[in-house]
This record gives sequence, C-alpha cells and structure tokens, in this order.
Amino acid sequence: MLNEKNIKSFIASGEGYNIEFKVSIPSKIKDVTEEICAFANAAGGTLLLGVNDNNIVQGVTFNNAKRSALQNSINEISPALHCKIYTVIVDSKDVVVIEVPSGENKPYVLSGAIYVRQGPNSQKLTTVEEMRDFFQQADKIYFDEAPCKAIDINQDVPDNNINQFRVLAGLGATVSNEQVFNNLKLITKEGFLKNGATLFFAENPEHFFEKAVIRCIAFDGIDKRFIEDYKIMTGSLYNQYLQAMSWLKKKLDVRYDIEGEGSQPRKEIWEIPETVFKEAIINALAHRDYYDKGARITIEVFNDRVEISNPGGLISGIPKNEFGKRSLSRNPLIFGLFERIRMVKADLTEPEFNTEGMFTVTVRRPFDFNKWVDKWVDNLTDNRVNIIKAIHENSKVSKRELEDKVGLSATAIDKNLDALKDLGLIERVGSAKGGHWQINYILP
Repeated sequence: MLNEKNIKSFIASGEGYNIEFKVSIPSKIKDVTEEICAFANAAGGTLLLGVNDNNIVQGVTFNNAKRSALQNSINEISPALHCKIYTVIVDSKDVVVIEVPSGENKPYVLSGAIYVRQGPNSQKLTTVEEMRDFFQQADKIYFDEAPCKAIDINQDVPDNNINQFRVLAGLGATVSNEQVFNNLKLITKEGFLKNGATLFFAENPEHFFEKAVIRCIAFDGIDKRFIEDYKIMTGSLYNQYLQAMSWLKKKLDVRYDIEGEGSQPRKEIWEIPETVFKEAIINALAHRDYYDKGARITIEVFNDRVEISNPGGLISGIPKNEFGKRSLSRNPLIFGLFERIRMVKADLTEPEFNTEGMFTVTVRRPFDFNKWVDKWVDNLTDNRVNIIKAIHENSKVSKRELEDKVGLSATAIDKNLDALKDLGLIERVGSAKGGHWQINYILP
C-alpha cells in the first residue's frame, strides 16, 4: 500500500499513462470505473481521488455508501478484476487510492465496451473483435510492456538520459530517479526494465533491439537511383529524433528571419514547416511495430518530396475509414513518455498517407525551378536554357515571342525546340495556336 510520501511523489510526477487524478468522486461512478477498466487493459495504474488537475490535494469524503457503489461498479467489469481501494491522509486530507493491476485476462469489458489507455487519457473501443485484434494478435502483449531481460540498468542507462527526461517533463529534484521509474511503471514485477523504457532511456538500445534505429537517406532526383547521403541514427528514441531533425535541416532549404536586436535568436523558416517532421517522426517512433525485427524507420529525402516510413502499417484496431479520427498506439508506454515531455501534439493534416504494409507519410517539397535548371547548365547551350526559362515564365509563349526573348531566328528556335523535345525536357500539349508548352522536370 502507498503511504503519504509515495502519494506526494505521484502527485509531483503529474498525470500520465499510469496515473490519473480526480478532484472528487463523481456522481456518475462509472466515470471512475472506465478509467479502472482502461488501466487493466494496459499496464495497470493508480487513481487518486481528491487531487485536482493542478496537482493540489483537496481531499474527498469516502464513506461506506460510496465505497459500496464503487465496488459494485467495478464488479461490472468482465472478467472479474480485483483492485486495492483504501484511504491515505495527505496534508491532513483524505485521498482515496485505487491501485489497478495490469489484467492477466485482457481484454476487460465494462457495460459492453472496452477501454484502453492512450498516453494520459482513456479511450473507448466498441467491439471485442477490435480489441483482440488490437492486442497484437495471438495473445501477444504490448511490445513496450514486455521485460528486457538483457539490460543492466546501472550500466546501460546513463544518468544524462534520465536527467534529460526529467528536465523536459518538468519533474522536480524532490523525486528520485528510482521513484520516477516506479511511478511511471517502467519496471516489471520481476524487476526487469521494460522494453519501452529501454528504448527511451538506454545509451544504445540498438544493442538490444537491432532495428530500433532511424535510417536516413537523401537521393539526388525523384527516384532511388542515386544516393547522395546515408546515415543511421542510434541511441535513445528522443536522441534519434534530435539527430533526424538535425539531418533533415541540412538536406532541406532553411532560411532565417532575423527578428529583434542583440541576443534575439534567428527565426528558422523551413521550406516545409518544421512541426510537420516533428510530428511525423515522433509518431513513427511511438507507433512502429517493434515486433517486426526486419525493418527500420526510414526517412527518405527526394528532390520533390520527403517520405517517412515505419514498420507495421495502420494499427489494426483502427479501420481505414476512421484513420485520422481515432488515436491508438501499438506502444502506449512509449507514447505516454513522449507525451510527458510534450512531444505529442495534434494529428498531421497536409501530408499524404499510405497505410498498406509500411506506414508512410509523404510530404511534398516546394519546387525550385532555378535549382533544377542549374543541374542542366553544363548539358545545354545558353540558348536552350533561356528557352526553358521563357517557357517556365509563360507556358503559352509563342515561337515569335521566343525569337525576341532569346535573340534567335525562327529556324534556330525550331532547331533548339526540337533538340529539347528529343531530350524529353519539353513537349507540346494541344494545337500550335491553342495549346501550351509543358516542361518535364527530369534530371540530366
């Protein structure tokens, strides 16, 4: 059972994947039971009744009638679930503690519905079939909840990674590292660090999960023929994210808007908003199928787009017609840790999604005509480059106008146009009078 010191430690850590606060015992007691059911379907958790959203103890009155109503509501969960329910005095006020185990007979159903824990929230599913499919088929448990028996916490988890998390999560110095790990339920009953915690805190998690890295490839062109750069990002999941963002910054066009004077930082303006990549990479790290040992998260940069792929396809608990409307995670522990350091935000809206096989996010890059033309300068005469530029400015430019712009005779214009057609760089669409020129942006 928890004591006052333990509870204050929980409160200092704040709400999350394994911890939920309620300021009072609601009149609709089922609101509490839904949270209990969700914890049982995940890694277990603790509910504290009498603590508000600002982490302040206000206390509650918990008499026999309320205890009986709560227990009757818990009895409606199927299969049967046993929870510890007791009161602890914290700062002279009563706080009700409900300790929920991770159920051994998942899924647990309440009033015909199934609830699961997603980050700091609980979510309702509507069919047993969805839930059974969602739990990784064949009775597998969440990958990130399974024990990593090979890791030595003292040798393989550096203080720097824990301190980094504490700072980002806003955890004060009053809570020890050991207590943080216990509060967040990062250690199994047998004393092993969980897979999710290993990925999040180990110095080299790839030593335990070989493919749990990000592969970054830059191509010269719009296909995969010419590789320009290739890097593998390793380390903790958050550090993989930082490395991947730094690599992307070097591969994309980033300009700077200087605001203010003196010590004011320069504002970076990415050709594609930085937040798009932030969300896509974090989602890939949190939702990939780590059971798939043959594939890695891949970031591919092409001249016209960026693709971010992660193993596993669309999570089975989400039908295709509800993608973007519902949020589930293959790795709720990892998702919850990213949420604690404020890295999980709104869903992506503009990118293209492919949910078959590898889950792929494609983001289209702004086209830079001048950069493309520069690649052809060594292969074309100045006159042909000027013709292409004139067509880019006006796709309906006439041959007579080209003569004036380029300074060539009609015969010379025809010969150069034919040469550009033979190279596949331009083609005529429609009639001579009513049609227009089309540039094909191929590379030399």
